[in-house]
Amino acid sequence: NVHALTVHVKDFVFLYILSTVSFYSLVAEVYIPFISSSITHMTRHHPANSCLLPICSLHGAAVTTVEGVGSLKNRINPIQERLAKCHGSQCGFCTPGMVMSMYALLRNHVKPSMEQIISALDGNLCRCTGYRPIIDSYASFAKEQTCCQLRGTGQCCLDQEELGCSSSAGVVIKLFILTFLKTYKSLSFPPQRMAQEQQRKTLIFCSKRTTWISPSTLKELLELKAKYPKAPVVVGNTSLGLNKNDCDDYHPVILHPLRIPEMQVFSITDDGIVVGAACCLAQLRDILMETIPKLPEEKTKIYQALLQQLRTLAGEQIRSMASLGGHIVSRGSAWDLNPILSAGKSVLNLASDGGKRQIFLNDQFLAGHKHADIEPKEVIVSVLIPYSTKDEFISAFRQADRQKNAFSVVNAGLRVLFSPGTDTIVDLSILYGGIGSTTLSARKSCEKLIGRQWNDQMLSEACKLVLEEISLPPSASGGKVEYRRTLLVSFLFRFYLEVLHGLHQMVRTGQELHIRISRQTARNFWFSIYLGIREERDVDPGQSPQDPVGRPIMHQSGIKHTTGEAVYIDDIRPVDGELSLAVVTSVKAHAKIKSIDISEALQVPGVINVITAKDVPGKNGNDEEEAFAKDKVICVGQIICAVVAETLTQAKCGAKKVKIVYEDLQPVLTIKDAIKHNSYITKERKLEKGDIEKGFKSADKIIEGELHMGGQEHFYLETNSVLVIPRMEDKEMDVYVSTQHATDVQKLVASALNLQSNKIMCHTKRVGGAFGGKITKPSFFAVIAAVAANKTGRPVRFALERDMDMLITGGRHPFFGKYKVGFMKDGRIMAADFQCYINGGCTKDESELVIEYIVLKVDNAYNIPNLRVRGHACKTNLPSNTAFRGFGFPQAGLFVETCIVAVATKTGLPHEKVREINMYRGVNRTAFKEKFDAENLWKCWKECLVKSDYHSRNTKVEEFNRKNYWKKKGIAIIPMKFSVGFNATYFHQAGALVHIYLDGSVLVTHGGIELGQGIHTKMLQIASRELKIPLSYIHFCETSSTTVPNGKYTAGSVGTEINARAVQDACQILWKRLDPIRRNNPKGKWEDWVSVSLDVFVSSRGYVTDMNWKTKKGHAFPYFLYGAACSEVEIDCLTGAHKNIRTDIVMDASFSINPAIDIGQIEGAFIQGVGLYTLEEIYFSPEGEQLTLSPDTYKIPAVCDIPEQFHVYLLPNSCNSIAIYSSKGVGEAGFFLGSSVFFAIRDAVAAARKERGLPLDFTLNSPLTVERIRMACDDIFTKMVTVFPFLL
Repeated sequence: NVHALTVHVKDFVFLYILSTVSFYSLVAEVYIPFISSSITHMTRHHPANSCLLPICSLHGAAVTTVEGVGSLKNRINPIQERLAKCHGSQCGFCTPGMVMSMYALLRNHVKPSMEQIISALDGNLCRCTGYRPIIDSYASFAKEQTCCQLRGTGQCCLDQEELGCSSSAGVVIKLFILTFLKTYKSLSFPPQRMAQEQQRKTLIFCSKRTTWISPSTLKELLELKAKYPKAPVVVGNTSLGLNKNDCDDYHPVILHPLRIPEMQVFSITDDGIVVGAACCLAQLRDILMETIPKLPEEKTKIYQALLQQLRTLAGEQIRSMASLGGHIVSRGSAWDLNPILSAGKSVLNLASDGGKRQIFLNDQFLAGHKHADIEPKEVIVSVLIPYSTKDEFISAFRQADRQKNAFSVVNAGLRVLFSPGTDTIVDLSILYGGIGSTTLSARKSCEKLIGRQWNDQMLSEACKLVLEEISLPPSASGGKVEYRRTLLVSFLFRFYLEVLHGLHQMVRTGQELHIRISRQTARNFWFSIYLGIREERDVDPGQSPQDPVGRPIMHQSGIKHTTGEAVYIDDIRPVDGELSLAVVTSVKAHAKIKSIDISEALQVPGVINVITAKDVPGKNGNDEEEAFAKDKVICVGQIICAVVAETLTQAKCGAKKVKIVYEDLQPVLTIKDAIKHNSYITKERKLEKGDIEKGFKSADKIIEGELHMGGQEHFYLETNSVLVIPRMEDKEMDVYVSTQHATDVQKLVASALNLQSNKIMCHTKRVGGAFGGKITKPSFFAVIAAVAANKTGRPVRFALERDMDMLITGGRHPFFGKYKVGFMKDGRIMAADFQCYINGGCTKDESELVIEYIVLKVDNAYNIPNLRVRGHACKTNLPSNTAFRGFGFPQAGLFVETCIVAVATKTGLPHEKVREINMYRGVNRTAFKEKFDAENLWKCWKECLVKSDYHSRNTKVEEFNRKNYWKKKGIAIIPMKFSVGFNATYFHQAGALVHIYLDGSVLVTHGGIELGQGIHTKMLQIASRELKIPLSYIHFCETSSTTVPNGKYTAGSVGTEINARAVQDACQILWKRLDPIRRNNPKGKWEDWVSVSLDVFVSSRGYVTDMNWKTKKGHAFPYFLYGAACSEVEIDCLTGAHKNIRTDIVMDASFSINPAIDIGQIEGAFIQGVGLYTLEEIYFSPEGEQLTLSPDTYKIPAVCDIPEQFHVYLLPNSCNSIAIYSSKGVGEAGFFLGSSVFFAIRDAVAAARKERGLPLDFTLNSPLTVERIRMACDDIFTKMVTVFPFLL
């Protein structure tokens, strides 16, 4: 399909696709002609973030969205097919982006390497799968050519008449958007299109406030820059586009120089490589990779350093669009290339209408000094990156919170030039990023070191000088002051080692460290991805081939995920009269609302109304929480009012005009504050077992300690979204909402509108990830939209942007635990006294349940004969924390495992031996008297020891650690007893409605919601077995309150089981009704038997559970699930970086209804757990405002964080008599096993501390970030930082 479009200049591809073409793509692939001095016309295929691409920048380009790669309407592409069949999607929201990244790679490289495949996915995030199946599916392309490219034909399927239209409100741009393919064959950019582009005409696009000008020659650009000196020069828009949120912020003129040949140049000169300023960073990487092997090694040192940085800088989508010139001139402190370009004496070739000149890209330029800066009328045309020399050494370093696609905490570029044939310093450059607002140079330090020899004394002096010159105050932006200062000298030391290696000298690091250090010591981590192992249980040989239960059936929506045809809430096409909604939130953590002034907001064009608590006809929320804050705010981010307008931009502008006056009240923000002020949400939960005082008296030793755990953002890829459509009569409303609990949405909306629930119809087709975060909050968002729709009489769409979603909603509860443990010399724990606290936030939400589960589950796999556990849910002025995958167990499990490690450390015993001696055995009872059998716990443990080859690898780890001082490995194996379900029968009820139509087709509906866990797929498998018909006969439409009323929320790993029982019961009833017909026609087919329409609704009561907190007894959970995980890691003691080498998981899944889905759930939960324990960190300001509100500041695991070897095994010969088909719910259990990585890191840190003579009875808090790892590996460099306290 070819679209000629009329848009506003500031529009982005994402907005155009969403509003005009009527389909939704997360990532668009953009085809832009690339011109260089060596290649006349070369087509490059760029993956790009559609939300950052200005529509005007794509004139003459071909844009392919995921729908253009392949679709169900026509034919799917092998990329899509393989990803779906390899079970590479769960919720599916991220899947189109995965497809487009791989598609772009294959268009550029028909036979990519695994490194290229991993690099292509650097910029993609997935919260569900754990990435392994995605890597597996795309690894197949590394070995064979499957991407057919039509080249040399001169034909183009887009050669259709282009229709243009003119409008005073917009501009016409020639943009070709491919929305479907009729064959598997890929399109090639047509030579005719290229020829048209070579007609060098200046392109001018005008809107009301902004003019976009794309000159075709350098002369034109310089004339324009002289005329508009303040106009930004935009190439990739990766800097300007990220700051586009302010509706009042705009540029009257924008210059786009992408079509200027001089700015796309690449040439090899006598002095070095010249690269055009408009070349993207991906092009620079490819140029360097191609050029380095052709040059003498001594000339390529700076190029190799640049290439090292480019491998981890941003993601492939950003690298493909961000330009070298833009990277340089924006001068961000965390920009990785600038320090090394400056250290390497790079030269900027500038031009203006007054002529040309050259300036050095040095520290003064990066600092913005006027005499060394670019004039307003000048532009960077190209960059000369000079060759290095024989006596010159250049290195680049960086450390980020995540190894790839994350801003650097600190980066560095270092260069030294020696007098020929000596180790005497002639010239030295040391530059750091991430310390100040711009890149900083240790110029004075370098000057003092010139003439010195490259030895230990020089290093010691250099570290002292650098720490004195590069200062960082305690209140420095970004925090991590000691860590960042430690990195300054750690990088300097690493450079020292690299240069020594180059000079072929013996390495000694002063009086403290008399060891020989190899090149390996100083090298950065390289990440390799190997294919994982999924060991599934075979079905019974006697099972009918038509019976799908127990087979790895592809996700019901898997293909639609890959083609972008799966519809989420915000994908629903706009309806007539639809309004957009934006909310106004509190900027105070605790305050009275004195006044709300909406007058200016109502004056914003397009704004229809402002909705406040006064507009709610019925109840404003529930007994615990208000939908709209009325008299008082109790956290930053609490919704006060909402603005509805014709467009989202207008609504957001209106929201910024609302004026609120507050009267401050004293906030309580932390657990420590809450304890001090006795601020709690619920009463203490307490559990006791045995005689704790007697137990302590009998113990040989007693230890005490604490553990702090941070919270965690759900970071579901689909943010909270709701669309409310009022019906024409009876005050009925359709509510389309992304939720785990449709019944609660229905209840709260009806209550707010003062209607009966039968007037509110809730619909949920699928949810793009939830993890517990969409149980309670979506109901309030639905109320806000419904009240707005009720007041305006028009449909209202409310889709939260990422920052607003993270600001308003809470996450996993931060945890603080205090322990006292008595134990024997052989490691047996005799008594334990635990006090557990969680930060519940400002309202009750799910905090009562979470603290109860922490108390009930804190024993994990260990039989502690004398135990007391006390739990407190603290009330603070932070957004209410809520349910999250694992529901308290990830905190409780880490806490008790920390105690186990502390005991092992004190006794000097191997950790696994202390675990074994304390694990439950045989038939046993929990502290709350629930009976269970620990047989499968031991089976999983022993199987994991064997599968992981634990003892042999542990020996190898110890050997590695003896040979390496700055790199250490660690290994840990963790057991798990996980209680599935809820501690009340109410949560285990479900309903299902099954229709059999006259043509034999079957429609299944139930109360469960598809969150990515494959619940609908399993329901279809069950219906297929029970009705004995193929899967192709059965369809699931949506979860709706109109078909299955009063559904419980889908959570706790039992959503599939309880709804499966209802579906099974309904199908069995229908099958029984067909008995007379089958008896009369035993040889008939299914279609013959269903000559009359049949349907049945079944409400099923699932597991019976209860917990009596007065008696401290109960059958709190339906059953237990067991597992074990062994992980091995390697840490860099100089930076705190770590890589996950291998993980083996054994899980007791009993008989899996769908092993592919269940293993995917285990893997995804495990990686999410790795995020909680090692990576994800939430920061709040002292005023209670969350600071981590985007992917830039909050890092979830990416492809680089998964284990290089990832093995998952399902325990054979296991059964679960109380669940359907003897299955078990595995959706949450794998999460805690991510702690095996945490304890493997701790093991590595302990090895480092032992070698340094440091105490081994240390505690590491969670998350175990690069900062905590580095600072725990205390050494001469961390001591240097504390030696200079006056600098802090």
